[in-house]
Amino acid sequence: MSLGFGSKIFIYKLATFFQLVLHFNIIMKMENNEKDFSPQESLQVIQAMIDTTRNSFGDSSPYFLLWGWAVMIACLGQFVLLSINYPDNFISWLCIIPITLVIHFVMLSRKAKKEKVKTFIGEATGYLWTALGLCFSVFPIIFSKIGWQYCLPFYIMIYGVGTFVSGKLINFKPLIYGGTGCFILAAVTPYLPYEYQLLLAALSLLISYIIPGHMLRSFNRKTKL
Repeated sequence: MSLGFGSKIFIYKLATFFQLVLHFNIIMKMENNEKDFSPQESLQVIQAMIDTTRNSFGDSSPYFLLWGWAVMIACLGQFVLLSINYPDNFISWLCIIPITLVIHFVMLSRKAKKEKVKTFIGEATGYLWTALGLCFSVFPIIFSKIGWQYCLPFYIMIYGVGTFVSGKLINFKPLIYGGTGCFILAAVTPYLPYEYQLLLAALSLLISYIIPGHMLRSFNRKTKL
């Protein structure tokens, strides 16, 4: 369990560092505009930017739901195939992930045409998920060499990093709690057989992507009313 606790502390400090850097950039912008702000006014500006980013980030909830449901179904599909001793049990991934990637990039291109407002926090969140996307791209190369039976704790950990840091940046607790849950599950996963690791991976997606994704979408709709 020390791995989960240590990872939680590390990601908390990382999120805090992100916020400090962003707050510093905001203050520098204010100074460049030669306008005096009181500490209270500065905090109000920062909070307004966080609220703006949270609202715009709510438009990204379909990505959480898309990948959450797709990968969870792939995990459960492989679990079922393993339980019936189907030899090519990884076929659930080969069927689901390519289709999900196509849908993802179609959604991304449509969003890029509509997006007009950018904030420091929004850009930082974008950089975070770009880096995590690169991790997901490199993982197949690594695990095809060392063995796929070791992959799930790392994937669950990355789910936690993305959702925890995003939750801290936009101050959205369901993402923070979901990310924290992923760190705990990642610490437990290596002690189980691979087929049961798949169930924990599915659970991690439920608590970090699917439930927060639905809550984020609901929150976004309420703010637009």
